[in-house]
Amino acid sequence: MKVIETALPGVLVIEPQVFGDARGFFYESYNEARFRDAGIDARFVQSNVSRSAKGVLRGLHYQWPHPQGKFVSVLEGEVFDVAVDIRRGSPHFGQWFGAMLTAENKRHMWIPEGFAHGFCVVSDYATFSYQCTALYDAKADAGVLWNDPAIGIDWPIAEPQLSDKDLKAPLLKDVPEHRLPELPR
Repeated sequence: MKVIETALPGVLVIEPQVFGDARGFFYESYNEARFRDAGIDARFVQSNVSRSAKGVLRGLHYQWPHPQGKFVSVLEGEVFDVAVDIRRGSPHFGQWFGAMLTAENKRHMWIPEGFAHGFCVVSDYATFSYQCTALYDAKADAGVLWNDPAIGIDWPIAEPQLSDKDLKAPLLKDVPEHRLPELPR
């Protein structure tokens, strides 16, 4: 397994070792000891799968309180996956990192607690897998506007398909302070 650090401390791209031949392939998508050695000391309590069509953008989502760390990957198709640091007091507050995750490259991304997460589908469809460190909590569900100019994400699609919730998400500057995670001390 290869661990790639990103410009956002704590956000990691994971490239598993893939064993393939004419029959297909095999890779270990998660190994607690190896992940802990790589700095991901997470206990996953919920697993989700979504399927979306080309042009769909989901995000930027987070939970507070009751934050979720997310370990994400693509089972079919291709997505541009994004993490945004929304931790008050962080020197990286409002900065983003994005990576192409595809069924072909088999990359995963680790988005720790305190980051908003989103993705857009660039293939005809994509099946997306999330492993989460906390259960979904509707009362803690929150978001930031996908195209907040202060964040400046360079999405690969100009006019995405969005949910009503994502269309109405606030700008980061308008999120009440009590709804943003604190930087751990």
